[in-house]
Formats: sequence, C-alpha cells, structure tokens
Amino acid sequence: MTKDPGPLIAPDTQADKSALRREMRRRRRELSADQRFHRGRAMSRIITALPLFRNSRRIALFLATDGEMDPGTVMQHAQAMDKQVFLPVLAGSPRRVGLRFVRHAPGEVLVANRFGIPEPLPDPGRVINPRFLDLVMAPLVAFDDHGNRLGMGGGYYDRTFEFLRLRRSWRKPRLIGVAHEFQRLAALPREPWDVPLSGVVTEAGFRNLDG
Repeated sequence: MTKDPGPLIAPDTQADKSALRREMRRRRRELSADQRFHRGRAMSRIITALPLFRNSRRIALFLATDGEMDPGTVMQHAQAMDKQVFLPVLAGSPRRVGLRFVRHAPGEVLVANRFGIPEPLPDPGRVINPRFLDLVMAPLVAFDDHGNRLGMGGGYYDRTFEFLRLRRSWRKPRLIGVAHEFQRLAALPREPWDVPLSGVVTEAGFRNLDG
C-alpha cells in the first residue's frame, strides 16, 4: 500500500504553484483505487455527521477526477435525505469562465466538458443562483489552516463566489474544501481575488476555518 508522502514547501511564485500542482496531482493519482474508496467513505462519514451538512438543503458537489477525494458517497447520503444536489457546469465567455450549478438526480444524463469532466445538461430551469446554495463542497489541489485554497489555476470557484469576499457577516453558502489529508500545507499565499474556505474535510477530520 502506498504511504502518504511528507509535507511540501508552500509556493511563493507562479512557477512554484505550477510545480506544486504537478506534484500534488501525481500524488493523488498514485493512490490505489482501494485507498481512494476507503478515504472517500471516511470523509463522507465525517461531513454527513455534522450539523453543517444536516441543516443544508441545497448542496453543491462535484464529480471526482484525477485522483481527487471522491464525494460520491456524500451525494448518495444527500439524495437519500431528499436534499437538492447541484453539480458545476462551466459557463461564461472564453476570457471569464465561471460556474453554473445545475440540479442533478441519480441516473440523469451527463456530458463531458472541454476537460473531459462529466457535467449535467445546462437546463436553465434547473440552474440555481450560487447565492441560494447552503453548502458548496469544492475540489482543490492544496489547502492550509487559514482558509487558503490552491485550485487548478482556472479561477472558476473564485469568480463564481467572489460575492462572498464582499460580505462582512452572514456568509452563505459555506464553501468547504474536499481533499486528502496530505494536500494540507503549513501556509499558502493569498491573492486579492481568492475566496477563502469556510472549512476543509479530509479522511482525517473536519477543520472549521471560519475563525
């Protein structure tokens, strides 16, 4: 069984960030299917036991790729509890791509986007304004305990939820990172446009980062 590697050095430059993304993606892909399955189940048990999840009616999830922590079991729990589940769909102009969130039910058709990631069909009648989501579980490449998130570099979540940066109180939806524990770093730089996480859930536990 592959053991978790040691911690990485926090990036200071764009070149460092690119190197970190490559390394973290490599580490994720090296996890066996069995490791990913059991970590996903452990993460699901942790998040679904929290009032944060149980009190949320409209939940945005994602379909895991590239070795990401898989929230598939979380989706099963949410749908069994009759919660509304939404999946992200790439949208916007080529120069400013963001996300739309489309309601998804089990067995519905998915289509591959430009990156080969399955998405729901963008039916306007099933799209929700992100402000009306209660909980958003977001993928990431690396995170720290200050709410900083390193994504794939497209800025999709930051652009979609930039309204959260402008609020002084009452932050909704709660933006929760989903990751393997080894994706945690001591510190990550924060850019002015970054939207901080409310928390992070891994197979090891939940970190509330709302202060």
